Amino acid sequence: MYPVLFHAGPLVVPSYGVLAALGVLLALGLLLRTARLVHLNPNPLWNLCIIALFAALAGSRVLLLGLNWSVVRTHPAWLLGLAMIHHPLLAGVGMVFAVAVAVPYARKEGLPLCPTLDALAAPLALALACEEFGALLSGSGYGNETDVRWAVVYTSPFAMRWSGTPLFDPVHPVQAYLALAFVVLCAGLFVSMGRMHRPGDIAGVFLGGAGAAIYFTEFFRDPEGRGSFFHGALDGPQLASIVLVLCGALLLFDRARAAASPTEPDHFEVAHD
Repeated sequence: MYPVLFHAGPLVVPSYGVLAALGVLLALGLLLRTARLVHLNPNPLWNLCIIALFAALAGSRVLLLGLNWSVVRTHPAWLLGLAMIHHPLLAGVGMVFAVAVAVPYARKEGLPLCPTLDALAAPLALALACEEFGALLSGSGYGNETDVRWAVVYTSPFAMRWSGTPLFDPVHPVQAYLALAFVVLCAGLFVSMGRMHRPGDIAGVFLGGAGAAIYFTEFFRDPEGRGSFFHGALDGPQLASIVLVLCGALLLFDRARAAASPTEPDHFEVAHD
C-alpha cells in the first residue's frame, strides 16, 4: 500500500495524517448539519470538537514521549517521527484527554447532554472511517495473514518502520472492513436523526454499533501489540468495544426510562441544592 502519500523535497507527507485530517474536516462539515437537526447552535459544538481534538493529540503524544524518553534523550531526531506512530493505547489515552476537556467546556456552555451526543455521533463515525482508510494505506493496525483474493500486500519499508507491518505477506484489509462499517453507521445515523424522537437514541446506537464493529473486526486483525485479557479471549480494543456497547445500551435504556419521567434533568450542568 502507500504509507507515504507523496514527497515534497525532503518532506515526507504520510497518507495516514492526510486521511485523518480529511476526516476531521468532513466531520466538522457534517456537524454543521447534525447540530441543526437536533436544534443546537453549531458554533459551541465546533469549538468543543477543536478543543477535544487538540487535547487528544497532546495527551497521546505526551504519553508516547514519556514512554520513550530514554530514546528521545539519546536520539532527539526521533521526535520528528512522533506523528507517524499509531497504537490502540494512544487512541484510548487520547479519548480520555478529549473527554476530560470536552465535558467541562460543554458544561460551561450549557450544552444539553443527549442532543449534543446525538449531533456528534454521525460526524465521529465519519472521522473514524477516514482514519481507518488512512490506517489501511499506512499499514497501521494490519490484518492477519490470509489467502483471500482481496488481501493486501505491503512493500514499503516505511510501513515496517512506522507500524511494524510485515512486508510481502498478504494480509486482511481489516482497516477497510472497519472503515466501511463506520461509513454505513454514519449514513444510518444521519438518516435516522429525523426519525428517532428521544434525545440520546442516536448516540446510543452509535456507541453500540461502533463497539460491535470494532469487536468483530478484531478477529481479522493481527494481535501484535493489542494486549491480551482473560487468557487471550479478548484483546484491548475488544475489551474497550464491550464497554462501548454497554454504554450504548445504558444510554438507550436511560432514555426509555426518561420518557416515562419527562422532568428528569438532561444536561451537563450539575443540579444545585
